[in-house]
Amino acid sequence: MKSILLCMLLALCAGVVSCSAQEAKSDSKSDAKKEETKEPKKADPTPSKSEEVAVIKTSLGEMVVEFWPDVAPKTVENFKNLAKTNFYDGTLFHRIIKGFMIQGGDPNTKKAGMESQWGMGGPGYGVKAEFNPRKHTRGVLSMARSNDPNSAGSQFFICLGDAGFLDGKYTAFGKVIKGDDVLEKLGNTKVGPGNTGDQQDSRPVDRVSLDSIRIVPASSAK
Repeated sequence: MKSILLCMLLALCAGVVSCSAQEAKSDSKSDAKKEETKEPKKADPTPSKSEEVAVIKTSLGEMVVEFWPDVAPKTVENFKNLAKTNFYDGTLFHRIIKGFMIQGGDPNTKKAGMESQWGMGGPGYGVKAEFNPRKHTRGVLSMARSNDPNSAGSQFFICLGDAGFLDGKYTAFGKVIKGDDVLEKLGNTKVGPGNTGDQQDSRPVDRVSLDSIRIVPASSAK
């Protein structure tokens, strides 16, 4: 998977209330009652959040990530399942581009002598893309993939800044809600010679580990 470089449409429901009238022939006058037309209920602009969050423990500290199951349910489910089976434990953040993103989740980074295969590993299956309207801004958690939109598996990235050119093309499914200082440290990690985005240039000089990802109730991570 060479590069990391989200589109379900949110449906707004509008209720239509129709009015009915009854006609009756009568010698006496009767008052006709009209039903009031109710305005359509507006969609809640606040994103739906999961009751669970992810606590990501790294060699530079912890971050807490909320999930967006309303726009990427299958992606959230896949990430949580992998975390619960300790899939991510002991992996590395193998690609860091200052001001852009940090990338991790490759099982190949657990194995010594497989540096040439970093960025190419996964769980052995792909997850169907759930592109959606959420923006790729700082702290947003999104799935890495190859040129195939449905090739995302376990690798993910966290944005270090606004990356609007990824909107609608990569599956954003959560956001860092605690630990922005840790994200900053990770983003400032020293990498290869040029930091151009090339796999070699964006590889951290020193080991930056993803020790574990734990799925816990949102109330316990406040």
